[in-house]
Amino acid sequence: MAARSKARKRALDILYESDLRGSSAVAVLETQIGRRAADKEPELNAYVRTLIEGVTANQEQIDEILSTYSMGWTLDRMPAVDKAVLRIGAYEIIWADEIPDAVAISEAVTLVTDLSTDESSSFVNGLLGRIAEIKPNLGISTIS
Repeated sequence: MAARSKARKRALDILYESDLRGSSAVAVLETQIGRRAADKEPELNAYVRTLIEGVTANQEQIDEILSTYSMGWTLDRMPAVDKAVLRIGAYEIIWADEIPDAVAISEAVTLVTDLSTDESSSFVNGLLGRIAEIKPNLGISTIS
């Protein structure tokens, strides 16, 4: 598995944990960094921090976009894994200019295919594809 793919999976784990605990994703990240250092485990890939901080800084806009374009699905109804993957994918599509949209979508679909429901891959693919399509019309500055 490529380094960025592993980083996305780790970021998903952190976002999922923070959602379940009702705590800050940045706090969960810092706890994991501290635990890894104490246990003398390798440091997390820097892209994990980029994703967590990017999603957290832009979460209000991300959630608004996801809610607007999810066609009848509220964020509360979405499985927690799908919601976390969609937040990462939306962040990468809108704010991470160095990541091609197709790569962000493909990586998100791979994550939900492995970790979520049978219907999740087509839902995530469709929603992120729509976001990539309308990105120029969102009027969002890509400087996060």
